[in-house]
Amino acid sequence: MPYQHLALAAKDMRATHEFYEGVMGFELVKVEVAPLLTGGWGKHFFYRMDGDDSTFIAFWELHDGPDADDYIFDLNRAAKLPPMTNHYAFSVETPAQLEQWRGKWQAAGLEVYEIDHNWCHSIYTTDPSGNAVEFCLTTGEFTPADRERAIGALDEAEFKPSPPPASVQKWPAETV
Repeated sequence: MPYQHLALAAKDMRATHEFYEGVMGFELVKVEVAPLLTGGWGKHFFYRMDGDDSTFIAFWELHDGPDADDYIFDLNRAAKLPPMTNHYAFSVETPAQLEQWRGKWQAAGLEVYEIDHNWCHSIYTTDPSGNAVEFCLTTGEFTPADRERAIGALDEAEFKPSPPPASVQKWPAETV
């Protein structure tokens, strides 16, 4: 079953727009303005991700809601989780594409983390609301042993770490 859209609340919709359209290259194609179930109203902005009308990322700009001053827009801060735990990942098909995205993020003034997880290679940054965004290149294949290990981990109560990443690197933001 394919994914249609992911919807998140945005702390600053103008900065969110500049990031997702200006840096990520997603096209803003639709807005729905509606009352919210708990009071207030919102604008729900939809960005086309793949050039077709089947996959989107969407953002809510919220107005006049009860307790609006208490809203936390960073998914991990809101859930009191370690940074980067909740995140969303976009797929790339080649190492060159991963490198292009790293350079684009750095040129946009963003710090980038790069991790070779031994079965995939990823880069990470954060959006204007503080949410972790990833580009990921699958570099390995999944074996029956991988599945067996994953199924076994469902019931494990003790720390049995995976092999460490092949590499971890932090890339500084370029001066904009």
